[in-house]
Amino acid sequence: MNDTEQARLISECIAGNQAAIEVLVRQHEVGVFRLALSIVGDAVDANEITQETFIAVLKSLRKYQEKRSFKAWLYTIALNLSRSHLRKRKVVERLKSTIGGILRMEAQKQSTPEDEVIRTEKEEVVWSELNSLDERHREVVILRYFHELSVSEISEILSINEGTVHSRLHNAREKLRGVLKSVHGE
Repeated sequence: MNDTEQARLISECIAGNQAAIEVLVRQHEVGVFRLALSIVGDAVDANEITQETFIAVLKSLRKYQEKRSFKAWLYTIALNLSRSHLRKRKVVERLKSTIGGILRMEAQKQSTPEDEVIRTEKEEVVWSELNSLDERHREVVILRYFHELSVSEISEILSINEGTVHSRLHNAREKLRGVLKSVHGE
């Protein structure tokens, strides 16, 4: 597709032409998927990133400057989303490792195999419930309780008001309250 055809396709997409949007996506979806897959190494995650990329592209298509290659612009968005996904995955993995370490230290105090099984089950329940929270609630819980950040630091990191942080923490605690009580035997 030459530059004139590409510009016309982009104009049609901006105008909301569904057929043009489908053509644009079909032209680039394999390349975007391959890029994401090469970065994150997981086909399911790469598929999700591909979808997120096209959503982001369509939302910001008006900002695209034709002096830059459309493919380069598109791939920059896909690369940034892939990197972001990796950072989130690393944070979760570090948290799991940290919690596992803390729970293992606690388990050393308990010496019976039955106690170890109970500890492992409790850990799985907590992580399952934490992962069931939506991302915005999970993030504030992780930042507050696992990274021990202040509400003002969380507010700055997430670019939201402190009141929103408090609200999300409260809502997340309410959602987790029942499982935490059962894990701690209350």
